[in-house]
Amino acid sequence: MDLNVYQYLLLAALGVAAGVINMMAGGGSNLILPVLMMFGVPADIANGSNRVGVLLQSVSGLQGFRHAGKLPTQDLPAILWPTLIGGLFGALVASFAPVAVLKPMLLITMLSVAAFAFFKRSALVHPSGTLPITVAENPKSRIGLWLVGVYGGFVQAGAGFVMLPVLAGMLRYDLVRANALKVCCTLGFTLVSLAVFIWRGQVWWDIGLVLAAGSIIGAKIGVKTTVKLKPNTLRWILFVMTLVAVVMALIN
Repeated sequence: MDLNVYQYLLLAALGVAAGVINMMAGGGSNLILPVLMMFGVPADIANGSNRVGVLLQSVSGLQGFRHAGKLPTQDLPAILWPTLIGGLFGALVASFAPVAVLKPMLLITMLSVAAFAFFKRSALVHPSGTLPITVAENPKSRIGLWLVGVYGGFVQAGAGFVMLPVLAGMLRYDLVRANALKVCCTLGFTLVSLAVFIWRGQVWWDIGLVLAAGSIIGAKIGVKTTVKLKPNTLRWILFVMTLVAVVMALIN
């Protein structure tokens, strides 16, 4: 199917918004997926094509966080491997299953994260001078990271909300650095999941590249904004964006 010029322009604008939102908290895909399906794009194609924009916005965002000196790398391999393995598993399941079955899981996950961000301030915003711990020091974090990868590989929408409690809560990174690590993990599991969706013929490149063009711009804006915000402000952004994502999931 072919979209018209106005639909492509709307997708590019949504890509910008999603890029900003995903660098600050998460939930950008909750803007894009309902619109793609409203345009008549099948759910599996929408899920696959959206990954092109997510991949390139992650590259752009990662460069921004590295340039700002906010990307911790000392434990990066240990953080990445569980999410990569989980992402491959989740993408394989998603490529054969209807995306609609995820809606209850999506809602439960996002409501849980909203409650976590609101009631567990101390788990997301740590006292000044708190040092992060390694995956080896908290072995349970491997399970959390694997589940994050599975969820992200299965459906991109809301994956950032799931990652921040693991990275900031279990591994004690401040929210800016947790966001940087979140983007790095997203890049990892998006690479493997996109490969699966391409293999299954579930990517429409015109849609994916239009979303990517907007997402790259949005990611640059989002990183510059995120590194300037106070941790508690980021926590409230996470809380509000999670509730917005829940509402959008309910009405679609």
